[in-house]
Amino acid sequence: MTEPIDPQYPENAQPPAQHAPSLPPLTEDQALARLKQRNLPIEAVEEIVRNAGLMKSRKVRILLAAHPCAPRRVALRLIREFYTFDLMQFALRPGTPADLRRFADELLISRVASITLGECISLARRSSETVAGALLLHQETAVWQAALQNPRLTERAIIKALSRTAATSAFVEFLSRDPKWASRAEIRLALLRNPHTPTERAAEFARELPAPQLRDVLHSSRLPEELKEFLRQKLAGMTSGSRQIKTKGTAGYS
Repeated sequence: MTEPIDPQYPENAQPPAQHAPSLPPLTEDQALARLKQRNLPIEAVEEIVRNAGLMKSRKVRILLAAHPCAPRRVALRLIREFYTFDLMQFALRPGTPADLRRFADELLISRVASITLGECISLARRSSETVAGALLLHQETAVWQAALQNPRLTERAIIKALSRTAATSAFVEFLSRDPKWASRAEIRLALLRNPHTPTERAAEFARELPAPQLRDVLHSSRLPEELKEFLRQKLAGMTSGSRQIKTKGTAGYS
């Protein structure tokens, strides 16, 4: 004799669905390990973005913002929220995309007015070439002196600073006497174009220039008029001497 069928479970009913056990959430170490994979699938990146606990981690946020597969809207939001020195470290990371590095540098420069003098000095010593170059224009001597010691600072950044009207007379005079930088030909040219360069230093630099470069400096510099007049006389003497040499050379063949 068959047993009666329970009316709650019809004869053709399917057994209750067995739900797969949910996976444990990612730990910080697991998320960091994943974010070091440059070819991480976008789904895995978004999983980290949706995890509120992980997004509280400073390390996760920095790696996520620099990851090539991170959505740009997410990366930009994270960058804007970084503290000053997290922002600096982000810009210096080798794997950071170039456009995000530029964005971080520009953001750092815009924050200079709102940070302490001590932070500014530390930033000048340790930041990227772009930020250090911008800090050469700072009004505080300690800041631009720290920027001059930055190992990432380049001749290009110094020449750019010298071309700006914001360059202080103290910075220009100090640089004109700096044994490391003032010995470089391109920086000497930039100093000759800056009105704050001391007269005796400008005259010394000008003595070593060939006539075509000296003529170009006279045409494009913002030097005081009395110094320009000195350079004009020097140029006239160089031109006259060149003509005399040519005349003697011609006479030798006559």
